[in-house]
Amino acid sequence: MEDGFNTPVFINELHKAEVDIRKTPFFYNHDGKPQYLAELPHELHPLAPAATDPALAFGTEYAVPKVLDVDAATFKDFGVATQLGFAAQQIVFEPVWATRDIAAAFGITLVEPGQAVQLECPAPELHHVEYEYGVFAGHWSPYQKTGDNLLSVVCTDLEHHNFPHVFASIDPKQPLVVSVGRYWPKLGKIRLADLWVPHGSALYIPPKPALPEMACIDLHNNRNSARACWGDIRQNSIVTQTLLQTSGTYSYWYWNAIPTAHSRPDDIR
Repeated sequence: MEDGFNTPVFINELHKAEVDIRKTPFFYNHDGKPQYLAELPHELHPLAPAATDPALAFGTEYAVPKVLDVDAATFKDFGVATQLGFAAQQIVFEPVWATRDIAAAFGITLVEPGQAVQLECPAPELHHVEYEYGVFAGHWSPYQKTGDNLLSVVCTDLEHHNFPHVFASIDPKQPLVVSVGRYWPKLGKIRLADLWVPHGSALYIPPKPALPEMACIDLHNNRNSARACWGDIRQNSIVTQTLLQTSGTYSYWYWNAIPTAHSRPDDIR
């Protein structure tokens, strides 16, 4: 009987295309369809990317009284993983619809249909990738020596890096979910949320390099992209499109093993 079950979708790469931002420096949300243009349509001005303002705070706040570990060896040339010590028994990511102001509280720009943003990146050659994310994609941890097993819990797993991201919500039935955080190292606190991105909208995250004496660090993770499918008996994955750098990257991961809770915004319960 068990042999008849289908393997659940984890993450599938469906299509990949190169984007040279020297030739096409603008991301344009054309009626919900991502485009990369050399010039914008007449009289369309690009949005000003959200700045990192340490005074902005949104999401569920947790104390981070200490750093448990900094691991630069496990991932070698790919990045460094910092294990944060949370003063909590469970971590709740506040579920909210992505708005201009809420996204800006995490250094992110909401790009709605008909809007555009100018891209920036030290490496001009990026890739636009169409992915399928399954509901279990967030149930994997690269930090806890559990191999490729899918876990019964989702841990806090956030990152930043020196290349941009575009997360486009293109699934025809479900919104996109992107987990975000803003961490104040010197103040020993972090704010966490799940941004629910309506169909047709997109999030733009500019390069977030590691800089000395940063007052706050903006973090994100999209492995829980299909969170909106939980409770839907007929759909257990979503399709989304992402702009990213696929090689020669170095990332900074921040994680914690305490189980996290994710739910739906109140207006779609």
